[in-house]
Amino acid sequence: MQFTVRLPDDYKGKVATAAKRMGLKKSDIARLALKQFLDEHFTKDSRTPFEKVKHLLGSTESGIKDLGQEHRRYLVAKIRKAS
Repeated sequence: MQFTVRLPDDYKGKVATAAKRMGLKKSDIARLALKQFLDEHFTKDSRTPFEKVKHLLGSTESGIKDLGQEHRRYLVAKIRKAS
């Protein structure tokens, strides 16, 4: 399939430079960029919700020692304080 894409002027030099450095055609650069975009936005992610966030777990600290056990109490107090 062939299609035409209009690019901003500032892309012209960047695409040409990238193609020259990589020894590719400008159309190859466009295909690589499109492939990366489609892979990132349209590839089905089969990871569980836990697997998606496990790198975040334990990455911050609240300073409250019993937050895990008393989270509801802290949440209710914060809501009451805000209103």
